[in-house]
Amino acid sequence: MKTRITELLGCEYPIIQGGMAWVAEHTLASAVSNAGGIGLIAGGSAPIDYLRDQIRKCKEKTDKPFGVNIMLMSPNADDLAQLCIDEGVRVVTTGAGNPGKYIAAWKEANIKVIPVVPSVALAKRMERAGADAVVAEGTESGGHIGENTTMCLVPQVVDALEIPVIAAGGIADGRGMAAAFMLGAEGVQIGTRFLASEECQIHPTFKELVIKAKDTDSVVTGRYTGHPCRNIKTKFSKKLANGERDGSLSPEEFEQITLGSLRKAVVDGNVDEGSFLCGAIAGMVNEIKPCKDIVEEIMAGAEKLLAR
Repeated sequence: MKTRITELLGCEYPIIQGGMAWVAEHTLASAVSNAGGIGLIAGGSAPIDYLRDQIRKCKEKTDKPFGVNIMLMSPNADDLAQLCIDEGVRVVTTGAGNPGKYIAAWKEANIKVIPVVPSVALAKRMERAGADAVVAEGTESGGHIGENTTMCLVPQVVDALEIPVIAAGGIADGRGMAAAFMLGAEGVQIGTRFLASEECQIHPTFKELVIKAKDTDSVVTGRYTGHPCRNIKTKFSKKLANGERDGSLSPEEFEQITLGSLRKAVVDGNVDEGSFLCGAIAGMVNEIKPCKDIVEEIMAGAEKLLAR
């Protein structure tokens, strides 16, 4: 399947692995790239030396293109933006801010710039700033979310832009990919399905929660803080949701008890204090497989439907 995304990024398939904080490291990223997609390493707020090591280890495991995701609200965003140039990273995706001040330097270094956007207005702004493509991410996604659904957001972004659009949010199989293409997308970004991959390094408890999740097992918390996140339902996420709803947790208290909660989920598998960020599509994810099998199954399913 050739699209403007495969041509732009030099990959076999128009599938990008989500840049999930604490989750997306070199083992997962290299496996997705070796499978024909584009793997991403999550920048987050990790130390620059650690991220440099992750990029170099990824290069040892794949000669295919891979990228780095930069959360622009991170205190080390400037350093990470320069690190991507210094290490010859080929793709950068961004979230939580405007990457405008970095784009000229990235493009001079031949880095493809792909911001993640939750709205048409931000998508237009990114195109004007020089982005090569955008990821239109619907509210079905795991982690930080906007309010527009994928079904509503993607076609509106496609209609508004000349650059290619990658769809994200609620896509875990060939049907989701084919649907995204019918909406006008030329690629998909997938996160939750790769949580249940053999190469994903998250705690086994996290994988088990994803595998056992039903369609009703996701909950959004933190809207009143201005940073809503989609989680798997656990005692901890229910406590957050209830505290937000009945006012027993102030926004300040909410932020305090969630500090470090993602690490507690990903690294420790701590269901009492961890935030297990995950998309609403988890109910369709029922087994752990190698990334290669996941990518090939999604592609085969999508191509069969699109050939109709």
